[in-house]
Amino acid sequence: MRLGVVGMMPSDFRAINSEHLAAVRALGLSGVGFHAAGRGLETVTSGECAQVRNVFAAAGMDIVQFGIGFADCLFAPEKSARDEVVGVIGRGVEMAKELGAHVCLIRTGSLSPRGSYFPATENHSPECWQRLVETVRRVADNAEAVGQVVVIETHLLTILDSPEASQRLIAEVGSPRMKVVMDFVNHFPTVQHVYHSTARLNHIFDLMGPIAGVAHCKDIRFGNGLVLHIDEAIPGEGLLDMSTALRRWHSHDPNGYMLLEHLHDDQYPLAAANTIRIAAEAGVDIH
Repeated sequence: MRLGVVGMMPSDFRAINSEHLAAVRALGLSGVGFHAAGRGLETVTSGECAQVRNVFAAAGMDIVQFGIGFADCLFAPEKSARDEVVGVIGRGVEMAKELGAHVCLIRTGSLSPRGSYFPATENHSPECWQRLVETVRRVADNAEAVGQVVVIETHLLTILDSPEASQRLIAEVGSPRMKVVMDFVNHFPTVQHVYHSTARLNHIFDLMGPIAGVAHCKDIRFGNGLVLHIDEAIPGEGLLDMSTALRRWHSHDPNGYMLLEHLHDDQYPLAAANTIRIAAEAGVDIH
């Protein structure tokens, strides 16, 4: 497998230079992911994309994941809202292709007014599911037209709240260009799932591995409080059977990327070192 990072880059991806990439390479990583606001991509030129692509090529690094930032909901009741977000995503998909990104990342959104990763009872109605399928199918049409893989971030607080739901969506959309993110920490709903993480990881990988286009590499710890808080942790510093996660991903795609993410820049050296160590102990080659 291969290992990269979402982070350690300037907020505007057009400002990435060889020094930024050398810092990532020094950690034993070979790829980078970054995000950009969906509304505003029309100001980015093909020449600027080519310049970024050339900086990565000169450094021998991969642009693994280009994430499109937007607050819209893919299954909003209003057709005009869905039409608008399909247009925003369409431009992002085109830009991911211009950049040479392995995958273009999107989210489903939520009907909660608080944001894309906040739960809402209404998210789980049959009508919302049908609108989601229709919208993602339109995104898939754009992805197929330009030849770009698109991955959807899934999470237990969203409409794609389980491996089963993720599998169902990809089957119903039926596009080879539409996949999900193997973000396994997003599908641990109970204390017992965390305590018995090997079994849960194998279940997640059984269902989502065949439909995953990229993986995110994180661990889990319990937060403080009198209700359940399942928080992300640096790989190797939490409770998950990370060896199984790395072996399962490597088995799925020996050349596929896992990306470290959601850390402060000064935490990535430990995250990278831990992951590389655990992989070696598990017999997984990172190249």
